[in-house]
Amino acid sequence: MKNCNLNTLADEIIQGKRLEPQDDTSYLLTAPIDELQEAAGKIQRAFCGNHIDLCTIINGRSGRCSENCRYCAQAACHHTGIDEYPFLTAEEIIANAKANEKAGVNRFAIVTSGRALAGEEFEHAIAAYEKMRDTLSIELCASHGIITREQFRRLRKAGVTSYHHNIETSSRFFPQICTTHTYDDRIRTIKIAQEEGLRVCSGGIIGMGEDWQDRLDMAFELQALGIESIPINALMPIPGTPLEKQKPLDSDQILRTIALFRFVNPTANIRLAAGRKLLPENGATAFLHGASASITGNMLTTSGTTIEEDIRMLARLGLSNR
Repeated sequence: MKNCNLNTLADEIIQGKRLEPQDDTSYLLTAPIDELQEAAGKIQRAFCGNHIDLCTIINGRSGRCSENCRYCAQAACHHTGIDEYPFLTAEEIIANAKANEKAGVNRFAIVTSGRALAGEEFEHAIAAYEKMRDTLSIELCASHGIITREQFRRLRKAGVTSYHHNIETSSRFFPQICTTHTYDDRIRTIKIAQEEGLRVCSGGIIGMGEDWQDRLDMAFELQALGIESIPINALMPIPGTPLEKQKPLDSDQILRTIALFRFVNPTANIRLAAGRKLLPENGATAFLHGASASITGNMLTTSGTTIEEDIRMLARLGLSNR
């Protein structure tokens, strides 16, 4: 692809061509960023139109996680001073979901710290999902770690339509950020969720020390899995974690990553997540050049933006979440 015309390649992708891992994709890493973004935006408009999918999350259980993911504030082995609490009451979760639905958000997810949600707390989650299913119209998503096939079946029956489970990075780099579970554990969980009829939201974090090949490998792994929603997080180093001194990425690196993910996964929702404040105008440029979705509102231990601000931004850009 050294002499590739990105505009021509975008047209070919729109017509059905798909990039493959064995292809020379080096031009995606060296092309002028404005040229790359324009072509990524062309692909985005062809498959996503002017629609931007907005989702919100609530941290249903915080802290005391047994896993040792090096980026995470909620790992018990790190000392970050975050609030720790058991599973929230159904009333608090439902009130939050109702407020997000009223604000105009498309999807609402309960996320929980820990390797897996189980036992009484999982039963509380099921009860909350059932109540939301019966009283609200917002799409329901879940993120409860490495759970069992039977738990996936119960989530789907309770009204959950999508499961969030990041692969985080490439298979090569994954052991550098976590050793208490494996990359294969994550892939296996994703495949079980899909087999049980759930859509999967899966992406990762950039800026943890990985290289560009790791980012490309992650994009192609997600393509192979058929992932429909891909959150791209830019690391926001958290004091008390092993990555606290990691230098944040510059905006061009984040924007290039979003664009190349659009080339590799043209029909997926490429979703802005943590690190949006590192981007120009809190991501406005990205929404026109590859990103077709975003997490909005309060985002766990990383700073985000409000729903109202995002909806106003989309309107100004000629985009909509409706």
